[in-house]
Amino acid sequence: MALDSKIPNGPISDKWTDYKDHINLVNPANKRNLDVIVVGTGLAGGSAAATLAELGYNVKAFCFQDSPRRAHSIAAQGGINAAKNYQGDGDSVFRLFYDTVKGGDYRAREANVHRLAEVSTNIIDQCVAQGVPLAREYGGLLDNRSFGGALVSRTFYARGQTGQQLLLGAYSAMNRQIGRGKITMHNRHEMLDIVIVNGKARGIIARNLITGAIERHSAHAVVIASGGYGNVFFLSTNAMGSNATAAWKIHKKGAYFANPCYTQIHPTCIPVSGDHQSKLTLMSESLRNDGRIWVPAKIEDAIAIREGKKKAIDLSESERDYYLERRYPAFGNLVPRDVASRAAKERCDAGFGVNKTGEAVYLDFAAAIQRYGKEQAFLKGVDATDKEAVTKLGTEVVKNKYGNLFQMYYKIVDEDPYTSPMMIYPAVHYTMGGTWVDYNLMTTIPGCFSIGESNFSDHGANRLGASALMQGLADGYFVLPYTIGDYLSPDIKMGPISTDTPEFEAAEKAVKGQIEKFMNNNGTHSVDYFHKKLGKIMWNKVGMARNAKGLTEAIEEIAALREEFYKDVKVPGTDKGFNQELEKATRVADFLELGELFAKDALHRNESCGGHFREEYQTEEGEAKRDDENFAYVAAWEYKGKPSDAVLHKENLVFDAVKLVQRNYK
Repeated sequence: MALDSKIPNGPISDKWTDYKDHINLVNPANKRNLDVIVVGTGLAGGSAAATLAELGYNVKAFCFQDSPRRAHSIAAQGGINAAKNYQGDGDSVFRLFYDTVKGGDYRAREANVHRLAEVSTNIIDQCVAQGVPLAREYGGLLDNRSFGGALVSRTFYARGQTGQQLLLGAYSAMNRQIGRGKITMHNRHEMLDIVIVNGKARGIIARNLITGAIERHSAHAVVIASGGYGNVFFLSTNAMGSNATAAWKIHKKGAYFANPCYTQIHPTCIPVSGDHQSKLTLMSESLRNDGRIWVPAKIEDAIAIREGKKKAIDLSESERDYYLERRYPAFGNLVPRDVASRAAKERCDAGFGVNKTGEAVYLDFAAAIQRYGKEQAFLKGVDATDKEAVTKLGTEVVKNKYGNLFQMYYKIVDEDPYTSPMMIYPAVHYTMGGTWVDYNLMTTIPGCFSIGESNFSDHGANRLGASALMQGLADGYFVLPYTIGDYLSPDIKMGPISTDTPEFEAAEKAVKGQIEKFMNNNGTHSVDYFHKKLGKIMWNKVGMARNAKGLTEAIEEIAALREEFYKDVKVPGTDKGFNQELEKATRVADFLELGELFAKDALHRNESCGGHFREEYQTEEGEAKRDDENFAYVAAWEYKGKPSDAVLHKENLVFDAVKLVQRNYK
């Protein structure tokens, strides 16, 4: 199948407007005759379900959590971008568009990104109308703060819980529609397959996670909004339940999977402390707004700190290396995430790490506390030379901005970040790859749409901070409601889709067959045993830095591990009720295939860009070395029975509105 991105003609600033002016619409009276399934209730799925129901469609929403409000979007802390230019510092729709394309290392689809920048301003108005408590300045206007990869302040926030507050806004909109009967909510249900009838997505097979029942659900269109696949690494900042099953199941039924190697390593996470951990904890990127990142300038000081003979506060300014400020003076501590992550790894690999494992750097707020303290001292008429008073005043300001994050760090690490620098290290966070979609957000399966983190389209090789929430809400509130209507317009007279068909029967039989295989397997090892082994292969050979030798080994090792998994996994309990080990088994089975395709994609891409860093392709200074001549394309993989046989399709990327230039953060 040839890829057709269906990008509208005309100037980029007019594409979305012209598209909306000429698409087919569904009469309000006819929307009530159409059913839409939405899988996932995070910011993308929740906003889509609420909006589609508000428009009149009958929505069937599915989540594996006990409530839509427990979707992983609540974990997003730092903020959401929008080109409002409230700060008057030169922001615009084009500036946000440009920063997003540039920050994604010129590997995103330009038309989708411009549309994202256009609708970003509407998102803020929508959320304020919902009552989302975004931070405000003293005069009452919405406040902004800076995030990595941008030279303007455009990030709206609600302390350190922006994702949670935005999700509560979408959740309240969903609840209104649930109350009206327009959304039928299926909590504790997991999609295990998609059903295709006459070439179109017409429903899903889901497992009731409480009763174990396998259910058939039909609709005129299916929307996948199930998030990313970061847990293929086992240790990530994702919730343990986050998985790739919905996206992977549609891939195996014909949806191309694009750019799986583009995975973001977040630079600001609490470091790994041992094999006992089941997940890692993110410290919001907003902390880099005020925190300064450093390691000891002398390796002997780093060794002394690791051995407990010295503390961070024992080192003077001259004994510290603020390496991001030194290497990237224009952006300083706010360089894009891929740059900050690799820089931290480079310092730790060189022996300057500051925790017992040698894999941590400092994030220090002492300077910010003093700066804010002196400002408050002048405002309050306090002696600005009184260090104790200044420190107290500055600590209060920092506490008001980041208090819940500091509290979380203290509870996990048992160190006070107000008096001693935080220790941070990069960790797997967000996946820029995902199911391939066209401009309409539809996959290569007609009638199957993919929105939010589950698709590939908006972030290129490296997501800018505060743009994940922007994409999720843009897709759900303002893009999908238009594009899905255009697709559904011919179906208004079709009537309900029957689940009593050979296609539904075959899909249900396949799902039950996999479950029975797991339950009857006489293995000796737990699901986590295999998931952890996969995670170590992924982190060591497909992680922050990759090379051809390691990737080739990873492909072979993952294939062997997958074979061992099916022979030797042990799933206790029964499939007739609540069984979390069975849930994990189906998810890890998908990760064991996705991980191999991930490594295959990274091996074929002989360049470094964004979150994909091949050691063979770097500048003398250790920066990513893109190959725009040979790799300025989306790698969309077609499933052919197993990952090793996947067929590559290319969508060439054309940048008409942005001059293709080499990144330069110096």
